[in-house]
Amino acid sequence: MPKRRGNGEGTIVLRKTCKACGKVACSSDPKKLKACRHCGAALPKEGIWEARASLGYDADGRPVRKSFYARTREEAVKKLTQALHQASLGVLTAPARLTLGEWLATWLETYKKGKLRPTTLANYETVIRAYILPSLGSVPLRSVTPASLQALYNSLSARGLSARTVRLVHVVLNACLKQAVKNGLLVRNPAEATEPPKLKRRVPVRPLAREEVEAFLKAARGERLYPAFALALKTGLRRGEVLGLKWEDVDLERGVLRVRRSLVEAKDPETGKVRLVFQEPKTEKSRRTVPLTRDVVALLKSHKARQNEEKLYFGEAYEDNGLVFCTELGKPIWPRNFLRAFHSVLKKAGLERHRFHALRHTFATLLLASGEELKNVQELLGHERISTTADVYAEVLEDAKKKAVTRLDAFLKV
Repeated sequence: MPKRRGNGEGTIVLRKTCKACGKVACSSDPKKLKACRHCGAALPKEGIWEARASLGYDADGRPVRKSFYARTREEAVKKLTQALHQASLGVLTAPARLTLGEWLATWLETYKKGKLRPTTLANYETVIRAYILPSLGSVPLRSVTPASLQALYNSLSARGLSARTVRLVHVVLNACLKQAVKNGLLVRNPAEATEPPKLKRRVPVRPLAREEVEAFLKAARGERLYPAFALALKTGLRRGEVLGLKWEDVDLERGVLRVRRSLVEAKDPETGKVRLVFQEPKTEKSRRTVPLTRDVVALLKSHKARQNEEKLYFGEAYEDNGLVFCTELGKPIWPRNFLRAFHSVLKKAGLERHRFHALRHTFATLLLASGEELKNVQELLGHERISTTADVYAEVLEDAKKKAVTRLDAFLKV
């Protein structure tokens, strides 16, 4: 009698068709297939061996079962063993007709839409459309291998794409294939065996020196967005956080503001056009309360009074969105236009071109240089981990430590 196969090893049976009644009899033991159990007639000496196995699940979660046929038991065992081996490599569990492109569309629609920030979703859709679908979109999901993914990464790098972009392609593929494993479509994730290009260390943002800060504020004074620039410099808010700030988030009596949203530019998934979107803070730590200095409170009060005058002047044409910083008609300010105004002030002040992030960097640098605790700076900036703050401002912290040791000389001599 053949050895009983264990769970996950599949099943092998001999099939014989009764010539008298047409019924099919099956058994893993050929000795039991001598007479038809339906009509009692003798069964033919020859039959067909069938190997059955469950090789994962389809896109709807239904088991994918396969049968392989052979003239001999040995041949059936060989076919079954080969199929199970391929399944263990993650190449046979998904249905043959399901392509990577189809699975990407399902994954994005089912698992990501409504859960990702609009900007992140737009970035995912872009890399899928521009870089993944042209090369691997029509490839069956079960045929995607580490080699085919690595070839894609290498090809994109050779075309001149930045390491950051190629790594984003990898992030998308890795996430969607990981979900395919969870759904039983693949046994393993082929993206885990690849090596995307390493990111080059970013050129650190240079903070403004004290004299540069003074020159910048002097040039910005009188500009419509002066309160926004001053607020960013004295709170460390990101550009999107400044533009997404609403009066309901600001308590001028207590002198605090709450960061609850960002205003960003993102592609509309339906039309493909860029639009303005309010999105939730990136992390829970980004949702924070930030104290305001007296001069900033006074500046915001004056700014609010001016905004109220504009509401009265424009009347029904004014679109009240409750924003702290908006156009004369109350509409949200496009981040690109805000950045253009920032660069205009830098030029007016005779300063070199900076990213807007330099104001945030300046805020943190001045705090740390004055001896402020790293934990407080982390919370003010909204960094998820204190290690991020320590890494970004390592040089400033090193200088602060040197000054602290130097101050020791004032009261301790050896």
